[in-house]
Amino acid sequence: MNDFAVATHRAYGGAKIKIVSSLPATLRGQLLVATPPLADPNFDGSVVLVLEHGEDGALGIIVNRPTDATLASVLPEWRAHASAPAVVFSGGPVAPEAVIALARGGYDTAPGWASVLGEVGTIDIGRDPDDFEFPIDDLRVFVGYSGWAPGQLEAELAEQAWFVVALDKTDPFSAGPEHLWRDVLRRQRGRVAMFAHYPTDPEVN
Repeated sequence: MNDFAVATHRAYGGAKIKIVSSLPATLRGQLLVATPPLADPNFDGSVVLVLEHGEDGALGIIVNRPTDATLASVLPEWRAHASAPAVVFSGGPVAPEAVIALARGGYDTAPGWASVLGEVGTIDIGRDPDDFEFPIDDLRVFVGYSGWAPGQLEAELAEQAWFVVALDKTDPFSAGPEHLWRDVLRRQRGRVAMFAHYPTDPEVN
């Protein structure tokens, strides 16, 4: 895929603003932040970490949807490495039986580890935690994922469904996932940061 630009027009406070961003050929390791309001309830208010993106489509996980299931109840051997809140997260509506684990480790290559961006990557939780040659600083486990067919994500970007922003290594392991959507927007430059104050009920403004 070639680099492409996305022009976003949004009404805010009675005025229309235009946001133009030039995007790289792959969004692997970037965050997709849902623009408000997003009609699809699966993604409204979501922050998605893109794990794969290319000509075959895209795959990511929602990083701000905790469930009620504790990690200790399903993977007790990994509980000591879990980031608070130590619960399983819902990564998206696709394949809810699939399990994906993210960790902060710092190795480019190691058995059972694949870097997504720098020290943040996926880790094989089928292995014993003590088998890894590096310290596991943070861990989060997701069930299900978010998937896009070839060209689908690009179409959603053209339809202004997402902001594309840089990942901070702490984002997937936030202790306050319920605030992550606003936190990520708040740290952006310019007018994108204004959306952090978008009301929960858009009719109350």
